Amino acid sequence: FAAQRHVLTYMEDAVSQLLENREDISQYGIARFFTEYFNSVRQGTHILFREFSFVQATPHNRASFLRTFWRCFRTVGKNGGKYLLTAQEYHCLLQLLCPDFPMELTQKAARIVLMDDAMDCLMSFSDFLFAFQIQFYYSEFLESVAAIYQGLLAGKNPNTVIVPTSSSGQHRQRQPPSDSSPLDGVEASLFYQCLESLCDRSKYSCPPTALVKEMLSSVQRLTFYGFLMALAKDQGINRALGALPDKGDLFLDPTMDQELEKLVAQVSGLSVSSLNSSSGDAVNLPVRNSPRMNSPWKPLHHRRKMDAESEGSNEETDSSEN
Repeated sequence: FAAQRHVLTYMEDAVSQLLENREDISQYGIARFFTEYFNSVRQGTHILFREFSFVQATPHNRASFLRTFWRCFRTVGKNGGKYLLTAQEYHCLLQLLCPDFPMELTQKAARIVLMDDAMDCLMSFSDFLFAFQIQFYYSEFLESVAAIYQGLLAGKNPNTVIVPTSSSGQHRQRQPPSDSSPLDGVEASLFYQCLESLCDRSKYSCPPTALVKEMLSSVQRLTFYGFLMALAKDQGINRALGALPDKGDLFLDPTMDQELEKLVAQVSGLSVSSLNSSSGDAVNLPVRNSPRMNSPWKPLHHRRKMDAESEGSNEETDSSEN
């Protein structure tokens, strides 16, 4: 159970953050720190502003990141898909949550949608999100699938196709050998046999083979990017992964909407109060030195750095005023 849930990964990360922030945490207690940490893991907020190596470290982390990205930026896709963005713009949104998120993953997700190398084309939020989900969550699986596809396209026997055990970059190799027919793709039944064998022995996350078999049963041949697009559009696979809602409910999040409504009401109330209490040219503004209400360790690895920068900023402001 501990290995399946990656408990050791979280224990090591918790201890690492405890040691890094021990001076601050000593004010609140170690017990409270661990309670807060594992509550954040359970809620999926522990991946906010973390390094990419941690964000992709476990399936739970990946699912949490996908869910957070959707909840933070779902308004981009509202109004009937009015707002269309490029791959570079979506990458900027990803970096708001994970500063060192690699551009390569964003480009791979964009290729699933665009089916070509025109990375400056516009994409809807829903199209990019579901393609990104497949590419990000099943990244290692797709690397192996790319190698299998190239082998079948070259005419190799399915039983002799070599599946890499590590990332080989073959996902980027889009040009097949000159004697093949890239538009025809490969035979779906042979392709599934290889995928089934891969999923049986893979140590990485794979989509449910029953759903993949059902998806491929309706076609005789398929291309690599056609397969990826089918994965991205399959709602059964989306439900099995469990990070995102169905496409029809993609822009609905009652809990988040309620929080936003409360926040807007609070801001509106403060604005009205400020206007009513102002007289002449004097306007009551929020006190600059009001105490911060942030959690003492969310995110843990950034707090000390942020405090240092904040103090430096205040000193500069004070000196400029004097």
